[in-house]
Order: sequence, then structure tokens, then C-alpha cells
Amino acid sequence: MAKSCKGLAMELVKCLSECDCVKVEKRSYRECAGEKSPSISSECIGLRETYFNCKRGQVDMRARIRGNKGY
Repeated sequence: MAKSCKGLAMELVKCLSECDCVKVEKRSYRECAGEKSPSISSECIGLRETYFNCKRGQVDMRARIRGNKGY
């Protein structure tokens, strides 16, 4: 279960690496993922929310019994 969100994390990093926030402004991935900027595409924002829900599911006891959803 520890690696169930790894695929989402890799997709989020790939999406953020193509955004202007990382390319042009030379900011870190963490800074770009943590803000609501127009330089981040809506696809990256959706991936960020999905990744957050996946990580939250890892600490939720009900989800730990059933297992994380495979994304």
C-alpha cells in the first residue's frame, strides 16, 4: 500500500515539469504544486487533488482495511 500512489506521483511530476512554473520561472516542484497559479494547467491541478486523496486514503483507517483505490 505504500507504493499505491507512486504512479500518480510520477504523473504529477511529469505534468509539472511541462508547466511554465518550472520551466520559465525555475521554481521547485513543491512550490509549483502548492500554489494556485495560472501557469499550472488544469490537468496538473486535477492530478494534485487525486494524489492528495490517495495519500489521505493511506492514513484513513477505513481505507487501510479495504486498501487504496488503484488509479
